[in-house]
Amino acid sequence: MKRREFSLASLSAAATLSSLALNNTAFAQGPAKFVVGKDYMKLDRAVPTETEAGKVEVIEFFWYSCSHCNAFEPTFAQWVKNTPKDVLVRRMPVAFREDFAPQQRLFFTLEAMGLLDKIHGKVFQAIHGERLPLSTDASILAWVEKQGVDAHKFADTAKSFGVASKLKRAVQLQNDFKIEGVPSLGVAGKYYIDGTLAGSMERALQVTESLLAQVRQGRA
Repeated sequence: MKRREFSLASLSAAATLSSLALNNTAFAQGPAKFVVGKDYMKLDRAVPTETEAGKVEVIEFFWYSCSHCNAFEPTFAQWVKNTPKDVLVRRMPVAFREDFAPQQRLFFTLEAMGLLDKIHGKVFQAIHGERLPLSTDASILAWVEKQGVDAHKFADTAKSFGVASKLKRAVQLQNDFKIEGVPSLGVAGKYYIDGTLAGSMERALQVTESLLAQVRQGRA
C-alpha cells in the first residue's frame, strides 16, 4: 500500500510476474548483485537500532488492513523462522493517518501481553478472510474478547504508558526510514527496501539477505 495513493494494484500484478520469474531463474547465475538506489535505498542518516552487539536488526513495516501485507505475511513469517540467530526481526505497524492508530495500538497491546505469536496471524485472517472491520478501538476490543483475551486487561494495557511510548516510537521510525508504502523493510538502521524498488517482496528478502551478509562482513 502506497502512503499517498493507498493502492498498489499494478504492483501486485508486477510482483506476481517477478516472483514467477525468480522461481525460474533464482541463483542460476550465482548470488545476485543488488544496486543501491535501484534495488534498495541507503538512508542519509543512520537510525539507532535496538540490538545488542553482534546482532543485526531487520524491521518489517506493515499495516493490518493492507492486502499486500496480508499476502506477504506467510512468506515473511517463514523467512523469520529461518533467520540466523544474529538477526533480530521486529515488526512495526505504520500510521500514515490517524485512523491507522487503533490497529497500531492492537499490535503493541498484544505484544505487551505476550499474545502476538498467537493472535497476529488471526488479525490478518479476520480482516482479509472474514472481512471484519477492525478499524476502531471498540470493534477491536470486541474481537479480541472473542479470541479468549481478557477484555479488561487488554483495555488497560492499550491505555498504558508503555503502549503509548511504542506508538510514538513507531511513528518516529516510519518517518526516519521515510516509509512511503507497505510492506517494506528496514535493515541495520541504514537501508530501506520495498516491493517497488526490489521488483517484488520476495526479491526484497533476497536484497535483505545480501545486505545482512555485507553488514556481517563489515562492508556496509
